[in-house]
Amino acid sequence: MQTGLILCLGKKVCPQRGCRAASSTAESSDSRVGAAEQEREENRKPSKSQQLKKVFKEYGAVGVSFHIGISLMSLGIVYLAISSGIDMTALLFKVGFSEAMVQSKIAAGTSTFVLAYAVHKLFAPVRISITLVSVPFIVRYFRKVGLFKPPVSSP
Repeated sequence: MQTGLILCLGKKVCPQRGCRAASSTAESSDSRVGAAEQEREENRKPSKSQQLKKVFKEYGAVGVSFHIGISLMSLGIVYLAISSGIDMTALLFKVGFSEAMVQSKIAAGTSTFVLAYAVHKLFAPVRISITLVSVPFIVRYFRKVGLFKPPVSSP
């Protein structure tokens, strides 16, 4: 049994002797791997929640207000539809949601509001997409009309 030996790039390295050639090879390899991972992350498309956070950061109160407004309207419309007797389970199947997803969100015997909230949550990606597309146009319009100041250009 060999104690104190570290396996690095397929070679045994003694940490007590401080094998510099092997450690420098390991460090350069680690930096190449780190750079490759960082490049992959930069090329990867951000998720909807990351895009939404970016819109909130960039457009501030307009983005937050629009998203909250569209969410409240969505919840109200779904609640009204369910309370008026529309079979939301059948409607969700027609729209394209899988049975497993619908059954996990909608339990039998739930109240109207809980059912409306569950269906409202199923449509979150749609609301986020609408927010991501609409907010830049709204801000551009407000700037054109004169309600908002133009963006400050950084040197």
